[in-house]
Amino acid sequence: MDRFSTDRLTAEKLREGHLADLVALHLDPDVSRYLGGVRSAEVTKAYVATNVAHWDRHGFGLWTLRTKDGAFAGRAGIRHIPVDGVDEIQIAYTFRRELWGQGLASEIATALTDIGLSQLKLPSLIGLVSLEHGVSRRVLEKAGYALEKHTTHRGEDVVIYRIRR
Repeated sequence: MDRFSTDRLTAEKLREGHLADLVALHLDPDVSRYLGGVRSAEVTKAYVATNVAHWDRHGFGLWTLRTKDGAFAGRAGIRHIPVDGVDEIQIAYTFRRELWGQGLASEIATALTDIGLSQLKLPSLIGLVSLEHGVSRRVLEKAGYALEKHTTHRGEDVVIYRIRR
């Protein structure tokens, strides 16, 4: 599934040509606050390469997001991630700061959940969220995810939300 659309967004399979948009996104300290901090262009380039390889390995991964008028909006995806020694499959979403508060995260979280559970037939999906990131926690709850546990991931206190098929 290289492309999909929601009411207000179009998603396109991540590719190297999206690097400039992602570098700008990752350089914003407000956007990167819950992503482990600001990422340099070099780190973002490696991030893109890793996520392109994820697509090749698994047939799903990250998409870049655009508004209906074609403006870059952010990124979102479904990807494997090790958590507490277990291979989990996570939904993730990040938007440009100018687009916060418009319900786009809820819109994309619902779409990703449907893709993961209904189309990809994955048994479950998680959302991994900083303990302090109340907005993202509410997005997952609205999408039907239930709080499963608190843990530490990459040195940060996080919570795991899960939804099952």
